[in-house]
Amino acid sequence: MSLTILIVDDEENARHHIRKYMENKGYSILEAPTLEDAKSHMMKGNADIVLLDAKLPDGYGPTLIEETATMMNRPLIIMITAYGDIEMAVNAMKNGAHDFFTKPIKLADLEKSILRAGEIVQMRRELAHFRQSQQQNGNFIMGKSQKMKDIYSQAQRAASASVSVLITGETGTGKEILAKFIHNHGPRAKKAFIGVNCAAIQPTMLETELFGHEAGSFTSADKRKHGLMETADNGILFLDEISSMPLDIQAKLLRALEEQAFRRMGGNDLIKVNVQVLAASNRNLKQLIEDQKFREDLYYRLKVVDLDLPPLRERKEDIPELVGFFIKENNLKMGINILGITPNALERLIDHDWPGNIRELRNVLERAMLFCDDPEIDVPHLPPDISKGD
Repeated sequence: MSLTILIVDDEENARHHIRKYMENKGYSILEAPTLEDAKSHMMKGNADIVLLDAKLPDGYGPTLIEETATMMNRPLIIMITAYGDIEMAVNAMKNGAHDFFTKPIKLADLEKSILRAGEIVQMRRELAHFRQSQQQNGNFIMGKSQKMKDIYSQAQRAASASVSVLITGETGTGKEILAKFIHNHGPRAKKAFIGVNCAAIQPTMLETELFGHEAGSFTSADKRKHGLMETADNGILFLDEISSMPLDIQAKLLRALEEQAFRRMGGNDLIKVNVQVLAASNRNLKQLIEDQKFREDLYYRLKVVDLDLPPLRERKEDIPELVGFFIKENNLKMGINILGITPNALERLIDHDWPGNIRELRNVLERAMLFCDDPEIDVPHLPPDISKGD
């Protein structure tokens, strides 16, 4: 791992002494004889680790810790103090310093501290990369199964074409994750992604949530409200559990999709929008159509592209890849370092039926890692219904 160390000390001989040692260990070195120079390097993001002397010509070293307290990705700071300044060093640690050393410095000990700091820098880098990949892919794991490869390909095409998509599948199969993947891979990626769970909103309130209302349109409407359809203009509106939507709202949604326009509740003005709608359901919509609980015309309007996510029990060849992803995700989230999973434990996971699908697998691994003090997750770390067999 490449690391850059900034040495902040007004004594040239002291800087040279540390520089020579650390360059021989493979580190890149920058030097700053003043606080102002040091702050300039830090603000430009030039350094990963700062070795900061307490007494400098233009000020008191620890003030730099306070001045950069809110700085994004501030370098790790190691204080260097004169003998007898322990109280100052302790206060610096409380304010965010990584470590401190008193002069004369034992360079071997300093190197050990820098190695520990380097592990934190590496963790930060991995976390930044992980967050970036989350934003780009929405946590979508394609896996090795042909079914998921086909869904991946179709989702990419749907994203590029900006068409309506109907995503179906059991609870926990990752419908919202797939919706976010489509958003992040289409021309609307930098526009809004507005999600609403239709089952979580009272039917009487769903219309105003989607289309908004004018002031005075009903008793408690004291001011105009912009609906989610309007908020998602030029972006994506994700309608989760659309099977819960009342028939009268379904009719208004269909008209809004066909005309790309709607009226707020109690309003006369036609509001034009450009919205891509993604809808999801864990229920059989065709059966609901037969039961006259879902509009057939809306169903076909939504399923320009139809993506049916398989349950995890039908794509068990994807479990190893999913396990690896969740272990890495939880390591970063929980601040731990589990290296992997034993073959026996992985076999138990593959043998499980996963009624809760990917969501259940994620939760099982989070629990296992919480109770794991070993380098790898093993069978005893798994919940009893999995470790002992179903």
